[in-house]
Amino acid sequence: MAMGTELKDKVSDRLSIPQHPAIQLDSPSAESESAKREPFSTNGSSPGKPARKQARKILVIASALIIGAGACAYYTWNIAPFESTDDATLEGHVIPIAPQIPGIVARLVVQDNQEVNQGELMLEIDPRDYEAKLAQARADLAAAKSRLDQAKAQLAVDQAKAEQERSNLTAAEAQANFAYVDWKRYVAIGSNGVSQSQIDLAATQSRSAAAQLEVARNKILAAEAQTALSKANIETATANVLQNEASALQAEINLSYTKVTAPESGRVTRRTVESGAFVQPGQSLLTLVPRDLWVIANFKETQLTHMRPGQPVTIQVDAYPHRKFTGRVDSIQTGSGARFSLFPPENATGNYIKVLQRVPVKIVFNEATREDLRLAMGPGMSVEPKVRIK
Repeated sequence: MAMGTELKDKVSDRLSIPQHPAIQLDSPSAESESAKREPFSTNGSSPGKPARKQARKILVIASALIIGAGACAYYTWNIAPFESTDDATLEGHVIPIAPQIPGIVARLVVQDNQEVNQGELMLEIDPRDYEAKLAQARADLAAAKSRLDQAKAQLAVDQAKAEQERSNLTAAEAQANFAYVDWKRYVAIGSNGVSQSQIDLAATQSRSAAAQLEVARNKILAAEAQTALSKANIETATANVLQNEASALQAEINLSYTKVTAPESGRVTRRTVESGAFVQPGQSLLTLVPRDLWVIANFKETQLTHMRPGQPVTIQVDAYPHRKFTGRVDSIQTGSGARFSLFPPENATGNYIKVLQRVPVKIVFNEATREDLRLAMGPGMSVEPKVRIK
């Protein structure tokens, strides 16, 4: 019996399947314990998955609310209170420099894109011809003044002669009166008291005195006429002096025009003149762009609802994207830009299509940023202004 049992154990050992170390077979007891730890729900899913889905849903909603609140805050603080446009450029005064007299350019001082100050010499025209004309004008003026002095002296002589003739007239009147009275006395006495020859002599003397009186009167008229002529000569000489003074002044001005100076401080651009060239009055030699700049922004008409002069502006220049300039709205043009163009639209003819119009708005820089305008900035450069309207 014992031997049969031992033989049965040996056969069982030989028929048993050896287990691989990597393969672990769960025993029924282990499976039952796992089933106890993870019970299944009625719909076949584990009870932890709905909780995780609910948490993800809450996270997505919260994230959306946060993003929406941030977008709303960004719009409220950075978009809604502002109006901006990229249809804007820098503008400034552009002064063409042209000569006022003809001549040869003797000296050229400035170069392209050079900074100049107001009153600084830019070029000089050959002054020799104008110096000679000025000397001639001054000589003519001196001669005219000399003729004026002669006319004044002649007037003094003529006035003295007129006074002398008035004295002679007084003496002639006295002599004529005396001769006339003497003749009348002889006539009254008659031939009983004096001889006829004496009466005739008195009559002759009376007539001679009367003739001398008439001569004195004519001399007075001649002296007065000569005095009037001397006064007229003085007026002519005075006018001649004034004319020569004007000619001398014009010669001085023309001589000053040989030096072409900068009317304002700014930068030299578009220089076309060279030293030794012959220039004519009105010929464009170069262009001067002053440092004073402003912005012309063409806003849509729907953007002007709350825009007013004086509102602050932040200006970004395309050439300097990392720098911010500040300014203010100076004025708003009365009328759209198209209305003042060379060919304004005629909406009364043809088919009409409503087009959103743009209105130029002038924006000036603040004093604090004017020093930054010394950068390479000039008319025509693109900018993007942002106006705070609220």
